[in-house]
Amino acid sequence: MTDFPFSGAVAVLTGAASGIGRALATDLARRGSHLALIDRDADGLDQLAGQLSARHPQLRVTTHHVDLAQTAAIPQLAEDVLKRHRRVTLLINNAGVALGGTFDEVTLEEFDWVQSINFRAVVALCKAFLPALKAELQPHIVNVSSVYGIAAPAGQAAYSASKFAVRGFSEVLRHELAPHGIGVTVVHPGGVRTNIANRARVGSGVRASAQEAEAQRQAMNRVLRLDPARAAQIILTGVERRSPRVLVGTDARVIDLLVRVRPATYWAVLRALMLRGAAT
Repeated sequence: MTDFPFSGAVAVLTGAASGIGRALATDLARRGSHLALIDRDADGLDQLAGQLSARHPQLRVTTHHVDLAQTAAIPQLAEDVLKRHRRVTLLINNAGVALGGTFDEVTLEEFDWVQSINFRAVVALCKAFLPALKAELQPHIVNVSSVYGIAAPAGQAAYSASKFAVRGFSEVLRHELAPHGIGVTVVHPGGVRTNIANRARVGSGVRASAQEAEAQRQAMNRVLRLDPARAAQIILTGVERRSPRVLVGTDARVIDLLVRVRPATYWAVLRALMLRGAAT
């Protein structure tokens, strides 16, 4: 496949109001892409769209306030996007949520909430936009998994399950869509400096005190170091090159290597690395 042409592209981006999504939107606009921005944070989304429209008045920037946990609303979302943009050349499934707690500390409803946003919404969005993508000459799909879609740490049963699912789905999709000229990139970010730790839900069965919960949140934030703007740059460079897989950050590359070397026994080493990172 030839390099992806950002100038004049129409990009659909979920989770656009903050973190990696906001940085991706900013970088895409700089590269000349029209944007359909999707998020449940209406205020953050509108603020971002206003800033991008002021900087890049030649671009069409639309906002779509949607809770992706409601996957039944996604076909209508796709219809609204296509009504306003007429075409789509790039789909970036970036939205994601986190849930703290071991498997026996979370309810099935809480577990399912993570799957609905992190995985089922990705599937539904790919399904909804696939006809429009097939009508283009150089389309591309980006599904953001996680480093926890490569390694599965204790306490992340729901999140890791969803991100492994995104990884597997993306690989199948890549193989199936290659004959149609549609590229598929799966992204595995490591510790990117976003609000995901601060916004993570805590399982109903977790009995940590408020002080313990705050200490855990601060420890997680200490390992989220990479600037979102740098993460966005790495991701879009991978898209431009039609890379099938993008590892974001040194920690993602180290963990990927560790899992390859010790596929069944990596957890002892990874746990020690995570504890050291949280402490420093």
